Amino acid sequence: MNLELKDKIVLVTGGAGIEGSIGHTIVFALAAEGAVPLIFDRNKRGFDYEKQLQEKGIPAKFFQTDLSDAKQIENSVEEIKAEYEHIDAVINNVGVNDGVGLEESVENFVNSLKLNLISYFAVVKHALPLLKEAKGNILNIGSKVALTGQGDTSGYAASKGGVLGLTREWSVDLISFGIRVNALIIAESLTPAYYNWLKTSEDGEGKLQAIKEKIPFENRMTKPEEIADTALFLISNRSSHTTGQFLFVDGGYVHLDRALLK
Repeated sequence: MNLELKDKIVLVTGGAGIEGSIGHTIVFALAAEGAVPLIFDRNKRGFDYEKQLQEKGIPAKFFQTDLSDAKQIENSVEEIKAEYEHIDAVINNVGVNDGVGLEESVENFVNSLKLNLISYFAVVKHALPLLKEAKGNILNIGSKVALTGQGDTSGYAASKGGVLGLTREWSVDLISFGIRVNALIIAESLTPAYYNWLKTSEDGEGKLQAIKEKIPFENRMTKPEEIADTALFLISNRSSHTTGQFLFVDGGYVHLDRALLK
């Protein structure tokens, strides 16, 4: 299926993650479809990704941006406005499950919100005029933690719950402008960060196997490529009548009956 994303300008936050991360995978999947990724991230590796893509003829651009700083977000969007007349899609992907629980300070809780929730608002607020020009759309990357809880991660859980609330609110706010807004919710995906977390355990392999056994469909983790494929479909005109929705790419982790598990 041709997703008709060629030459579409797509802003991806958190797009300079480690190779194999969800952000990195989305950016390179967009490029493979001929889209033009604009990457917001604080990590300098974004410059390497920009160079790699430009060498392939994709006019990608990296804007080094601390997404916990609303002013930096505003400045980066202003740079985009100086160069581009519109944005076809925003993919709010940045997120860190930072373990800010009830024992943490209020300041740390607020800092978690700045990165994991307020950045979503700031990006859309400042990019909105460019989205309106294109009748573009917004995809918010969410987490099952907003619905299931996890324990000891109040900041991340509150943020991801807020992301779902914003998804529904914006779909109402922007419907008159022809702008669709959806959320893609992830449960367990085997990213480099996930591998690094497993390494902190005495029995990382055993923990990984225990997690896999709790995923109903095929007892395996969701691949970043599967998340990217769904993300690209949702921002494309192939899903042109889908808005205000929460779509789960999780192998049935959140909704299916655990009686299915062997």
